[in-house]
Amino acid sequence: MTVHVAGKIREPGVYLLPSGARVADAVTAAGGVSRGASTGQLNLARRLIDGEQIVVGATQGRAVAGSPAADPATAILDLNAATTDQLEQLPGVGEVLAARIIEFRTSRGGFTTVDQLREVSGIGPRKFEEIKPKVRV
Repeated sequence: MTVHVAGKIREPGVYLLPSGARVADAVTAAGGVSRGASTGQLNLARRLIDGEQIVVGATQGRAVAGSPAADPATAILDLNAATTDQLEQLPGVGEVLAARIIEFRTSRGGFTTVDQLREVSGIGPRKFEEIKPKVRV
């Protein structure tokens, strides 16, 4: 799989990693974090998804692909990069449904369309229409 590692990292760039690799593997492949940087916002144990971008050192207020903007009500989340906490900011999405969305993308190798959200257990037509404008792939 191919991932883009950016931000406060020693060797930002695009890296080819084996299937099943985790965020920690991507950070290591990119030479580790820059001096004084933190991986506190990253889940280092999360499995990577092909084509995703890992941003090291991004703060909660920065609008980075897959991370919340300063105002969660206006954020557009990348379904293939959003964390459980970020997904929980979507209308009608709680801890259980966020976990189902993550499980769906992990088991399928990521979302290819927003419409695939309809296949996630617990997302009916009404909830899908509320979520649809707030997400992308």
